[in-house]
Amino acid sequence: MQYRYIGKSGLRVSPIAMGTMTFGTQCDEKEAFKIMDAAYERGINLFDTAELYPVPPTGKLAGLTEEWVGKWLKSKPRDSIILATKVAGAANGWFVPPIRHGLTAIDSFHIKRAIEGSLKRLQTDYVDLYQMHWPDTVVPIEESLKAFDELVREGKVRYIGTSNDSAYGLTKANETSKRLGIARFESIQNNFSLNNPRFLDELAYVCQKEQISLLPYSPTAGGVLSGKYNQDFSQGGRYSGYMSDKNGRVRAQAARFVNDKSLASTAKYLELALELGLHPVTLAVSYSKSFDFVASTIIGATSVEQLKPSFDAMDIDLDKETMNKIAVIQKDIMYPMG
Repeated sequence: MQYRYIGKSGLRVSPIAMGTMTFGTQCDEKEAFKIMDAAYERGINLFDTAELYPVPPTGKLAGLTEEWVGKWLKSKPRDSIILATKVAGAANGWFVPPIRHGLTAIDSFHIKRAIEGSLKRLQTDYVDLYQMHWPDTVVPIEESLKAFDELVREGKVRYIGTSNDSAYGLTKANETSKRLGIARFESIQNNFSLNNPRFLDELAYVCQKEQISLLPYSPTAGGVLSGKYNQDFSQGGRYSGYMSDKNGRVRAQAARFVNDKSLASTAKYLELALELGLHPVTLAVSYSKSFDFVASTIIGATSVEQLKPSFDAMDIDLDKETMNKIAVIQKDIMYPMG
């Protein structure tokens, strides 16, 4: 296992991390434990969750995933796990979280309420990486960072990170931490895949210059890059159901991931994977982990059987010729996910 460090932190992590957002909706507790056990046995040490999980978020189920992760965590040496979770983003963002009566904010009050709830559900006295699930456009970043810094000084959190953030947001936060002499965001968790390479436009440069790590999520573009939607869109896969969901935000998410451009680009990657003798998922995850600013790529699964192609990517480094072929596809079909 070739471990990598997150940012300038002491967090030494496996190149692939286990995401848990489907635990509680798309797979039951027994299967979730099997998935986490399989990841742990393969050498994966970074496990990522959030107070809002599972997805799609509901008031009834929010926090259930953390409870399951906490129960599983008790069966493992705590120091062998790098545990990451997130405080729900602000209600003024892309949607209103169905927790704390829809009044969430990245302020001192909510950050402290959130961490106490997460620690209780996770049955641990500290979190290795505590992340802002998405930015707050109202509360000044100074207040947010001071609150996060207090958690670090109290020993409840080792390091902090952000998620779903922009180049401006990450830079603003980083410079604010420098000015105040407090804990900084060591990581950013954003969507990044063959079908969504936008991180390369600006954020990659920020991460490289400031030594901040990307923890890419959805390296298979929500499962689209497996090719299953190219075969039969109506059968299986969460986006098949999302397309007819009553919630307009959920339908919009499905349309972003599954559309004519994304299916066309996926078809090209399926051909490339066949040429290389790789499973399409292995190609997708290998791509995500191949950049110097990436610390650990977050994979997901709803069954143990789905894990092998992602696990195989840990032993594969894509060569320059393959990366050039990928670049040609990305230039030919630009930004399939918008």
